[in-house]
Amino acid sequence: MNLDNMKIPNHVAIIMDGNGRWAKKRLLPRVMGHKKGVETIKKITIRAHQLNIKVLTVYAFSTENWARPKDEVNYLMALPKDFFDSFMPELMKNNVKVTYIGNADRLPEDTKKILNRAVEKTQDNTGLILNIALNYGGRQEIVQTIQDISQAVFRNEIKSEEITEDLVDQYLMTQHLKPYSNPDLMIRTSGEIRLSNFLLWQLAYSEFYFTDVLWPDFSTDDFDQAIAAYNKRQRRFGKIS
Repeated sequence: MNLDNMKIPNHVAIIMDGNGRWAKKRLLPRVMGHKKGVETIKKITIRAHQLNIKVLTVYAFSTENWARPKDEVNYLMALPKDFFDSFMPELMKNNVKVTYIGNADRLPEDTKKILNRAVEKTQDNTGLILNIALNYGGRQEIVQTIQDISQAVFRNEIKSEEITEDLVDQYLMTQHLKPYSNPDLMIRTSGEIRLSNFLLWQLAYSEFYFTDVLWPDFSTDDFDQAIAAYNKRQRRFGKIS
């Protein structure tokens, strides 16, 4: 698909859904779907870089995912090591910067070390930002933001009447992505049509694209189709076009 004459979104967010169903269809353990899904992240990251997208946020592990079987959770926590061990040369070659959002306190120490190492190694890269949502929940982010702003008011650092949408943006986990902290396009794979506690504040005016394709099967052509669909939308932000 030729995207040369199309408008490219600055920030694309993806709910990578369907790994388990992909594995089940093939009579494989669920973890094999996650392993295949990691390969898809690599392909889509490089494609996003090629399209000059500024930020790609991927929903890797939600706060609710801790309720999954222990073996599956342990496997998911170990995936960042395999991901960065194999993908770091390409990330550096393509000038990709790695960041992450979510509550890192509950993550295993090894997982935190791997993530922080990837962030540190790519911190000077100036291309696409690959922003990984790990142990992330949108409601929890908003609660934490309210708490942080309340403390700032208590310390007389700000006045309550000074609390605006712009101020809230400064306290969210995505503030480091400015001016592209709010996704232009949100993609969800596997046919599910819901947000699942993902970027609830930031997605207020995003365009949504849902596809039945399971994440491990999601190709660069599928990604391009989502961009093409985005181009057919009229983004009025509540105004008259």
